[in-house]
Amino acid sequence: MEVKRDRYLKLLIAKRHNGLIKVITGMRRCGKSYLLFELFKQYLLSEGIEESHIIEIAFDAFENKGFRDPEVLYPHLKKQIKDEGMYYVLLDEVQLLEEFESILNSLIRMKNVDVYVTGSNARFLSKDVITEFRGRGDEVHMYPLSFAEFMSVYPGTKRDGWDEYMLYGGLPSVLSFTEADQKIAFLKSLFEETYISDIVGRHDIRNQAELEELLNILSSAIGSLTNPEKLSATFRSVKKKKISSATIKKYIDYLCDSFLIDKAIRYDVKGKKYIDTPVKYYFTDLGLRNARLNFRQLEETHSMENILFNELKIRGFNVDVGLVTQYEKNEKGNCVRKQLEIDFVCNKGSKRYYIQSAYGMPNQEKLEQEQRPLMLTGDFFKRMIITKDTPAPHYNEEGVLIMNIYDFLLDENSLEK
Repeated sequence: MEVKRDRYLKLLIAKRHNGLIKVITGMRRCGKSYLLFELFKQYLLSEGIEESHIIEIAFDAFENKGFRDPEVLYPHLKKQIKDEGMYYVLLDEVQLLEEFESILNSLIRMKNVDVYVTGSNARFLSKDVITEFRGRGDEVHMYPLSFAEFMSVYPGTKRDGWDEYMLYGGLPSVLSFTEADQKIAFLKSLFEETYISDIVGRHDIRNQAELEELLNILSSAIGSLTNPEKLSATFRSVKKKKISSATIKKYIDYLCDSFLIDKAIRYDVKGKKYIDTPVKYYFTDLGLRNARLNFRQLEETHSMENILFNELKIRGFNVDVGLVTQYEKNEKGNCVRKQLEIDFVCNKGSKRYYIQSAYGMPNQEKLEQEQRPLMLTGDFFKRMIITKDTPAPHYNEEGVLIMNIYDFLLDENSLEK
């Protein structure tokens, strides 16, 4: 079963021959190797590139273990480059290569070499792509399957597909299993044996139980405002354990660095400033989050919000939690300050969108509740409410676009409606 990852393939194609190291980052098992060794390689071959001019090495393969030594790899690569034609060097899990920065910087100095690499760990964050390669790195960040990518191969209806996607997530490997028990076992094993062991080993964490307890708490509270201090208090009151806020912050950084979770910071829309704490955390893949909770806590409201957040990130937006302040009089006639929340403030260049995630809007009161903060932004950027079930996309009398989740996720141009 081949899932087209056209969004990422187009990005790689656009970056061809730009003189930079194309670095594909993303969480483990999201499809980076497949993108590089299958989809991109097939594109190169379709363009008439000879196979001898495509050099590919997966450093996590046992047969390539020796190539992790730069003294072995570099002569090998030099030997493969036999003429003046353009060569494409595709390297998978390059963080396993010792002194990879020096090797890659040497390769791009060759005029007829175009370099593409993948990496999964903390050394391949966007901030490090810039520093590690001294301005020679160009990142393509990859996510698990979007709902549209998932539905491109799912045989059932979009409603059945939504239920499946919300439960088991978008890791491509999950699609190879037909039975629910197989999917559950795979996701639980992947979480324990890959993600947790990877983080524990990489950061030399001595108290793994603390990290796992934190994961349980974060999994139970996706989309809720929190911070290390609040989490530390939760450990004391609920878990009867004492863990400092500094330790919790460190663990959260590790989880973000592994691309397992992501965060949305609060933004004061009228004051045009960020509020550092508290923040919201979302899981990059809902299937892994559900596996962490043994598939017991499946609130569709929060899951939909998490999926929307991921979709906006996939589309390249910076996503914040919006905060608008309103002053109104209470029953006693006193002026009261109220803070209202906009689920997502999405920015990309000069574009901005305000989006509310509303699982259901059964009546006018609920509509007004969701719409109220959108009308207080003080600007004229587009305002949207995404619901589980709404007829065709339409603007209401206040100029707010109301759209159902299927129309939003399945149309990559839905924000432009």
